[in-house]
Amino acid sequence: MTVEAQEELGAAEFSRAFPGYIATGHLDRIRKEDFGRLDDQDLVYVDYAGSGLPGRSQIAAYQQVLCGGTWGNPHSENGPSRRSTEAMHRARQATLRFLNADPEEYSVIFTANASGALRLVGEAFPFGPESRLALLQDNHNSVLGIREYATACGAAVETIPLRPDLRADPSAVLQVLDRASASPSLFAYPAQSNFSGVRHPLGWVREAQSRGWRVALDAAAYLALSDLDLRTDKPDFVPLSYYKIFGWPTGLGCLVARSDALAELRRPWFAGGTVVASSARGGWHAPAAPPDGFEDGTPDFTGVLGVPIGLDYVRETLGREAVRTRVRCLLDWLLDAMRTLRHGNGLPLCALYGPADTRDRGATVAFNLLDADGALVDERVVESGAARSGIALRAGCFCNPGVGETIFALDPEDLLRAGQRPALATAEAYRRAIGLPTGGALRISLGPVSDLRDVSRLIRFLKSWRDYRAAADDAPDPAERTRC
Repeated sequence: MTVEAQEELGAAEFSRAFPGYIATGHLDRIRKEDFGRLDDQDLVYVDYAGSGLPGRSQIAAYQQVLCGGTWGNPHSENGPSRRSTEAMHRARQATLRFLNADPEEYSVIFTANASGALRLVGEAFPFGPESRLALLQDNHNSVLGIREYATACGAAVETIPLRPDLRADPSAVLQVLDRASASPSLFAYPAQSNFSGVRHPLGWVREAQSRGWRVALDAAAYLALSDLDLRTDKPDFVPLSYYKIFGWPTGLGCLVARSDALAELRRPWFAGGTVVASSARGGWHAPAAPPDGFEDGTPDFTGVLGVPIGLDYVRETLGREAVRTRVRCLLDWLLDAMRTLRHGNGLPLCALYGPADTRDRGATVAFNLLDADGALVDERVVESGAARSGIALRAGCFCNPGVGETIFALDPEDLLRAGQRPALATAEAYRRAIGLPTGGALRISLGPVSDLRDVSRLIRFLKSWRDYRAAADDAPDPAERTRC
């Protein structure tokens, strides 16, 4: 049977297994009209967790707005400046509506990205010697970085471990939260893992707050396909990057924060636009009220023009529920195929990390390939092979060391010793010092205009590794890993 015939048969089986997929047919039309570049380039894009893709009509609408007016620095009162100030207000309001947030309760502070929003929280949170910082082991480095501010202030830091399925034991979470302090304390965790796609319970927000914790909920990965209701779940700090949701602009994010939580933050410095007044010789400054007091320098006042357009595009043009239905069907099909792939000797081809089904997870699959001897295939080799096959997936540690430490069952003592060594120059040197079998994993993440052809080509690519033996591969070694 030809490859084409096999895929036609697979498409028929898919339609029978997932009848709800047909209701998402408008996304095929949108793919053709707004994302035709994917098919023109014969590209399978499965790195939506890395970045969303902007639609052609979305960018055209932005260009029309940008070119239809004159936009000035908002730190002034002239006509173009006022127009920019009004545009920033509209972008804040659009963001709050997207999150169903009460504008009397939440503020939107524009930053360069979600990492910038998290740094703002870390540097300004009133940590003290009696404070506590609780972190889930499944956290992006930008969240883990908050501990540097906490430890510098003498706060205690505790990391909640993960189970082998990459979820945290709820009882372990509550045990840590029960050790609350009377001093300002912070619990930081992701609504969705950027590594595995696991969704962690939003109910932890209320559990923590009822015990006196402030909560930073990293929503950067979660909001790509899922909706957050800030009238139901009310975290104190929500960092996000707009490009993760609708692809563009890539240099703009925000911190959505509760007003009472913002009032507790103490910024360690000030900049242009963040003060009511300051004195060079007097050595004093008077901070501006939020959000201005937290937005350093001139904001991206032309980039914010794309925020209402992008949010409207994902809600009205694409349709959030239709997208979720589509990716759920495709993800089920993909996971089922990956679980059943075998070498000729019967050994599995894929080592899947995290949950085996689509319950409480995003459209992300983390895995490694195994060769016919059961050894891990270097993820860089697979990524290069995928690129040659016209497939854009992700390889590495995804800036989330905690999940890697879990899936490879690393000894905490080995990790501690590696950190106590003199600084090493590259990620590869740290990998060897820690004893990691490889530098990370592979990640596939589906998005709004993923289709069955993408998944079929991806499965065909994975099948091409059947009976591969790394020891017999005489190709040059990949370039050394320089960073994670």
